[in-house]
Amino acid sequence: MAVSCNRDDISFDSPTQLLRFSADTVFCDTVYNQVRSETYAVKIYNNEDKDVMIPKISLGSGNASLYRINVDGKAGTNFTNIPLRKKDSLYIFVEIAPIANAPQAIAEDQINVETPAGKQHVTLFSVVQDAEFYIESKTNPNILTTDTNWTNEKAKIIFGNLKLDANKKLDIQKGTKVYFFKNAALKIGKNAELNVKGELNNEVVFRGDRSETKYDTIPKNWQGISFDVGSRLNMNYARVFGGTRGLEMKETTANITNSIIHTHQEYGIFAVKSTITASNLVMNNCGEADLGIFKGGIYNITHSTLANYWDFNNSLPSLGIYATNEYDNGTSIEQGSLMLTIKNSIIYGSKDNSIVFKQTSGQPFTTTFQNCLLKYGSTSTYTVDAATIKNQDPKFENYFTQKLNLRVKADSPAKGKGAILSGFPTDIAGVTRTNPPTIGAYQ
Repeated sequence: MAVSCNRDDISFDSPTQLLRFSADTVFCDTVYNQVRSETYAVKIYNNEDKDVMIPKISLGSGNASLYRINVDGKAGTNFTNIPLRKKDSLYIFVEIAPIANAPQAIAEDQINVETPAGKQHVTLFSVVQDAEFYIESKTNPNILTTDTNWTNEKAKIIFGNLKLDANKKLDIQKGTKVYFFKNAALKIGKNAELNVKGELNNEVVFRGDRSETKYDTIPKNWQGISFDVGSRLNMNYARVFGGTRGLEMKETTANITNSIIHTHQEYGIFAVKSTITASNLVMNNCGEADLGIFKGGIYNITHSTLANYWDFNNSLPSLGIYATNEYDNGTSIEQGSLMLTIKNSIIYGSKDNSIVFKQTSGQPFTTTFQNCLLKYGSTSTYTVDAATIKNQDPKFENYFTQKLNLRVKADSPAKGKGAILSGFPTDIAGVTRTNPPTIGAYQ
């Protein structure tokens, strides 16, 4: 039976074929209570050679649904008599803004489409997490003024700057997820302490607030974690990615183990006259350098993999390590001595030289490389030991951020070429190291 549309006097028939959808399932971004997801789109196509009228499009759970849809420009949960021209399509826009009742749950619903040709549906699916919010405003400076312990019962959502007050301590337990809105940051005050207590397969995650997969490979979603003078960091099994500077340290003492830091616009670690001990550290895809060292300091890096295959802006140097004993504090140039020791580590990337040093005369500048694999440019001036491998491809399994896997293949020149060192029996994945071990963070 034909239905007349008075506006343009076009007749719309009942569909005799099933409609075609652009997707049969919509996986929405992980969402948090009272926070809307981004908007997703599904297209419905009319493949028939006639104009049709769709009798009904509705959400399966109706008004009780956690989802909201917009059909052909109109918001609601139930729509009738939707016209669709021949060989044309219409959009259904979807979003979710639930109130979560549990630490993690699954929100699932359906967009039902009913025509005389049959009943069809599109599945809507999202992970819902309960969350704890830290919001900086004119009336709330957003400061943790007491010793604080974060657990994985609720995701932590940070708007603006969240500061740990001077001399205070923040413990973050295994499995905790910390999400930052655009330009948000965590700031650790003078003489304060951050303890990140992740475990293998239950890491602590620091990232931008959008957890859809495409945001895993994009920098500048948030600022980073900064440390003031005299602060301390103990970090085990953490993932820090998608910011401007992952960790920014000023005269900080840090112990970093079994952690992955990647995809930052400037530096994965930006350190000013700091003392950093790192092992089983994996880094990649940072515009300036994975590790930037300024005004010297003391750095001991063992069994780590600092790759850099940055491809967002080729004008950036994208180094593994940049080190200088100078620092411009905004008003003057400060100087300090440097002691850098790197053992059993891979420093490699897409540029000709993965390490650049800038030494100021009159300041101690000591560097030691033992049993490493380096991308060593023709203008390099630093010395390495005889066991260090120069300019041989480490043969990573996959260095692209989307499939980030910096394990090395069986025929890698790094296999079995490390020095035997006590205190590092397992790699970042918990695998027992061989004797002699493979160079890098992975056995």
